[in-house]
Amino acid sequence: MSNPVIEVLILAAVALFVLWRLYVALGRGGDERPMQRPAPAPEQRGGAPEPQAPAPRRTEPERPIFTGPAAGGLEEIYNADSAFSAEEFLRGAKAAYTMIVGAYARGDRAALRPLLDDDVYEAWDAAIKARETSNDRAFELLRIKRAEIDRADLEAGIARVSVRYDAELGDGEVTRTAKEIWTFKREVASMDPNWLLDDVDVAV
Repeated sequence: MSNPVIEVLILAAVALFVLWRLYVALGRGGDERPMQRPAPAPEQRGGAPEPQAPAPRRTEPERPIFTGPAAGGLEEIYNADSAFSAEEFLRGAKAAYTMIVGAYARGDRAALRPLLDDDVYEAWDAAIKARETSNDRAFELLRIKRAEIDRADLEAGIARVSVRYDAELGDGEVTRTAKEIWTFKREVASMDPNWLLDDVDVAV
């Protein structure tokens, strides 16, 4: 004959087992983690897309504005060579004046030759020879008092820019002011960026 107490314990154990299985099946275990919902796409947030940073705009270099009596010629040169800058040219023209006057005073033909056109070099070479024969002292550059672009033109692909100089020269005893107009030339299509001294005139 069975013991009613044992039967009750067995039934209670079975019931606990069944409840535990249901607990696990329904996902209520102690190590369960809540499901992560995917983040909505930008256009789904608040019903409108998030603003995007604008792409940087490519800016074209500003076209220079030329003024003064040489403006028309400088404009033509710039149209043929967009790398041309009147400001940079004038800085180079001042440096060239210093180099050329110094080389002439020293009689340094090797320094003069690559800076001068053929006709100018021949005339200055003859002047150096005459000075060497007479033993005259050469005037050296003391300072450039003024340098400004006077004329400019473009003809047959050759750019010419004239610069008016007022310079103070001295030979150790005498000081004088030289007023000259130097004309530099360059072929605008050439890969060589250097300008040659093409002509020298006395400024009036």
